[in-house]
Formats: sequence, structure tokens, C-alpha cells
Amino acid sequence: MSEFSMSTKLSLAYLKSVMESYYPISSATWEGLESLFSFRHVAKSEELFSAGVQPTAFAFVVHGLFRVYVTDEDGHEYNKNFFQEGTFPGCMTALLTQTPSQFCIEALEDSEVILIDFKGYRNLLQKDEDLKLYHILYLEKNWLLAKDAREVQLVQDDASARYLRFIADYANIFERIPQYHVASHLGVTPTQLSRIRKKLGHAFT
Repeated sequence: MSEFSMSTKLSLAYLKSVMESYYPISSATWEGLESLFSFRHVAKSEELFSAGVQPTAFAFVVHGLFRVYVTDEDGHEYNKNFFQEGTFPGCMTALLTQTPSQFCIEALEDSEVILIDFKGYRNLLQKDEDLKLYHILYLEKNWLLAKDAREVQLVQDDASARYLRFIADYANIFERIPQYHVASHLGVTPTQLSRIRKKLGHAFT
């Protein structure tokens, strides 16, 4: 990409600042990354990545909010995670195994993302040391440590404790997430969540 609009420049600067919060990215590496980017508007309720489809990219959220969910054989949805501004939603297992995704990633709001070509990213990862270090530090914080904490929480905490932890973890976007999606994420029914909220003194939305 040789020329950018001001809004695109700001979006790229935002992405670069998030990446460099983990490790500095050299000009040469960034130039290689820019060739992998494309920009997409995702309307509310539109799928960013669909279940049953093999993805070729992951995304960076410039503006908006997404949920990652899976549907069981009975048609029940389970919300695995939520992605807000400054995060990287993607079907990573499907990308790594080159298989169709089991998960769907859907926009909860009108959103703007930068798509990052996965094959190209992996090629850069093999040769650019600064990108490798960024990638390692990102994975340590957002996948390994977060995954361990989540697994302990699921085993040890009751539904009320999981709800309070959810509020703490998603404090800056909590009010943007519909309560029935929160209930699905916590593994309770909307009615059960209403009872928990009433017990804890939270107002209904």
C-alpha cells in the first residue's frame, strides 16, 4: 500500500501502537506487514469469520465489538470470548491447521477491522526477529496466562463469582454486551443471570 487516507493512517498507527506495547517493530518489518493488510467494515450482526469455512486471515479491531461463539448439535450457542478495540479476533486453530473453523465471529456493533493475511504473517514471523518476540510476548499474555486463569475460574468459581470476574475483565465494554450474551458466556440461562444480578444488586439492562 503506497497511499493512505487520513482515517487509514490513524487505523494503522493504532495497530502499530498496540503491537509495540509488547515489543518494538522495526520500519522494515512494518513495511512487510503493511503489504498484508486490508480494511473491512463489518455491520452489526454480520459475520467476520464463519463456522464451517476455512479462514485465510485474522483481524485487528479498530472500532467495534465482536463475539466468538460455537453452536452445539441442539442449536444452542456458547459465547467463548469477546473482542473489542485493540484486540485480534481470529479462528487461530483453523488457521494453524488449515481446516474449516468450528467457531463463528460476529459483530455486536457496526465495526471496522484491519484484516491480516495469515500466510504472509507466518512467512514474516519466520524471518523477522522483532516480530517473533512480539508474537511470543503477545501469546504469553493473551493466550497462555489468560487461558490458565480462565480454566481455574471455571473449576473453582460459582456462577456469581464468574459474573463478577467477567465484569472486572470486561469493565470497559461490559455495558456494550447484551446480557443474554453474557449469560451464554458464563454457562447460565438469562433467567439465572437475572437472579445473580438481583442478588448482587446490579440493575437490569
